[in-house]
Amino acid sequence: MKTAEYLAMVRKKSGLSDYKIAKKYNINQSNLSKYSSGKAALSESHSWLFANILDINPAEVVANTKYEQAILSRNEVKAKFWQEQLNYVFSSELPLKIQISQFNPVVGDLSANTDKIIDFAIEAVNTSSNLVVLPEMALTGYPPEDLLLRDGFMDEVEFQINRLCSEIPATISVLFGAPSQDKHILFNSAYLLQNNKISQIYNKQELPNYGVFDEKRYFKSGSDLCVFECQNKKIGVLICEDQWIEKPISDLCKFDIDMVISINASPFQQGKSQERLDLCKKYASKFSVEYVYVNLVGGQDEIVFDGGSFVLDSQGEIVQQLPTFKEYSCHHNGSNLFNETHSVEKSIYSALVLATRDYVYKNNFERVVIGLSGGIDSALTLSIAVDAIGSENVQAVMMPYKFTSSISLEDSELQANTQGVKYSVIDIEEMVTAFNVSLNELFFGTTKDTTEENIQARIRGILLMAISNKHHKMVLSTGNKSEMSVGYATLYGDMCGGFAPLKDISKTMVYRLAKYRNTLSMVIPERVISRPPSAELSPNQVDQDSLPPYDVLDDILMRFVEMKQSVSSIIKSGHDADIVNKVTRMVLRNEYKRRQSAPGPKISSNAFGKERRYPITSRFQP
Repeated sequence: MKTAEYLAMVRKKSGLSDYKIAKKYNINQSNLSKYSSGKAALSESHSWLFANILDINPAEVVANTKYEQAILSRNEVKAKFWQEQLNYVFSSELPLKIQISQFNPVVGDLSANTDKIIDFAIEAVNTSSNLVVLPEMALTGYPPEDLLLRDGFMDEVEFQINRLCSEIPATISVLFGAPSQDKHILFNSAYLLQNNKISQIYNKQELPNYGVFDEKRYFKSGSDLCVFECQNKKIGVLICEDQWIEKPISDLCKFDIDMVISINASPFQQGKSQERLDLCKKYASKFSVEYVYVNLVGGQDEIVFDGGSFVLDSQGEIVQQLPTFKEYSCHHNGSNLFNETHSVEKSIYSALVLATRDYVYKNNFERVVIGLSGGIDSALTLSIAVDAIGSENVQAVMMPYKFTSSISLEDSELQANTQGVKYSVIDIEEMVTAFNVSLNELFFGTTKDTTEENIQARIRGILLMAISNKHHKMVLSTGNKSEMSVGYATLYGDMCGGFAPLKDISKTMVYRLAKYRNTLSMVIPERVISRPPSAELSPNQVDQDSLPPYDVLDDILMRFVEMKQSVSSIIKSGHDADIVNKVTRMVLRNEYKRRQSAPGPKISSNAFGKERRYPITSRFQP
């Protein structure tokens, strides 16, 4: 560690400027300037002083200082000697202390991600940790997808790894995920940095190629194991999918390891966190090893990572648990930090909030606009948006037509006021009339149908996109999975938007989430939850005019979309044959709509988007 880094730590801990540090501790200002610029190493007396201020081992600071002096004077003999003394200071006599850094990177922002990794490493030095562990693909974000195939991308990866080698203090070891390359062959890798150099590179053995994962498109499987020592602990390394197949950990344990460290980019999915924990508990107890599980956190397009990193002892008992849905860093000290108990609703709601926040901010927006209808979907979307980015950054727009009920107007205004968002009303009656007049000649001799209803929805979409363009506010669309499944949504109308928070949320779950959110604070009017849902595009319209009851619909959709059951199997489960045939036909013929919808966070086991890839043109009848 260099003098300038120690000085930065003193600034941070004391909250003092260089001038005030010089005055308080009687340090010549000229010397302090040289320390800050890296032109001089700490004097021995100042080494002891800084060690005292920072409450760290003086031997460490003195040895680092002497080593830095030798480097500055180009005295190789002294540099070698003091390097050996540093190694002794951080020898196996000290217990292993691991800092777990649950990281929220931005895909492709390699420089900023590197800066953050360096910050984590310096933080670890401050807590006297020996080893920092970060998740899979921490350097690039996950998944980088076809960025991996771009000219210059891997060159930038190499450049940033060299930065890490030079800028991370030599006293700390760092394990993190990043792609590696060998003769133009790419690997999903874990890098171990020790003493300012790459000590080992481990290449992921098991490459997932299902659901949202497409790793075989980019990477080749590794074959070698990774075992290293740190503070007299023998540690084996796994990367995410490696732990879902028993062979990699079984092979590691043949080397009589003490600990397994698994770095992960494991997306949130309902029920997945318990599945991960149970699997790792099984391995820890079966092989009698400590188990450190470190996961990414944050939203990335359709995926949201939930964090929830943990440490298990060799009996499989939890000794440390990090929070979910939050970037967090701490050192492992053998005590529970968090003991979260999440209901299904709490977990899903937290995932939607995080996914929305990161999608908005990571795509360089600061504000959003939502079409508020007075219905349950837009009400829940508004609450998610406010919880994600703050009420001051959210605008709600009510766009009534003659079919809009007074209840919808009242409830929309009430929710907007309760949540403190900017609220606007734009009456669209004249616009609808103008469209209909313009289409009179072309529509002559036809009867009114959903075409005229869709004009209303499309006008609302135009208005929201205009506000978005003018004020740089991302439009959040409000459709849910039940509607998207059967096409009960208007293309280029209510489907307009940059992000769809409820895209993978069934209608029945929408109601559960609304009720859950109201347990935190009453923000969604009870009448919005209790009254029958309606698009309000025609007189006295309710959703059940066109669709089966949502509890029936959602069960059919779960079986057909997520469980991939055949039509005959769904009928055998007790559903009416006519309803099943109608619903499944609607699902199949509306693929073209879904393909043009905004992305939304994956919550279920089979979300629309990159996970569920069905042809638009198809005549297969399942």
